[in-house]
Amino acid sequence: MVDGRPSWDEYFLEITRVVATRSTCLRRRVGAVLVREKRILATGYNGAPTGLPHSLEVGCLRDQLGIPSGERQEICRGLHGEQNVLIQCALHGVSTRGAVLYCTHEPCITCAKMLINAGVVKVIFLAEYPDPLGRQMLIDAGVERVHWGEGSGENGQSAGV
Repeated sequence: MVDGRPSWDEYFLEITRVVATRSTCLRRRVGAVLVREKRILATGYNGAPTGLPHSLEVGCLRDQLGIPSGERQEICRGLHGEQNVLIQCALHGVSTRGAVLYCTHEPCITCAKMLINAGVVKVIFLAEYPDPLGRQMLIDAGVERVHWGEGSGENGQSAGV
């Protein structure tokens, strides 16, 4: 904290934690906040598409099949928080070009590809996700990755949103 106030990064990361509390996933609660010029563009959390039953109500097929974390996301009924934040921008006509994604977790390969094509320039996340291809895709595309807490300026240093 600087002068008793959180840095911008700390502020937006704390909001991701609150957004994640809306998650309906039985495995992992993910919150995402898309920001440009210190303004929140949209938020997203992981859960079923609008109007469909959530995993909380019908159970988790991936759990039932014993599928490890980070694998076979395509059979999950839920969307990831990163997907939902991009969808919210699309629904409301908000450009994502040049934005920074704050997220409770590192993006998977599917989300990484979407973020790259959406023009997101930086991803700041709290926890790693077991998907090395997603990580490498962001690196190859030149999207800056910051694992908060690993020399990322968590002592109040702004990461330049």
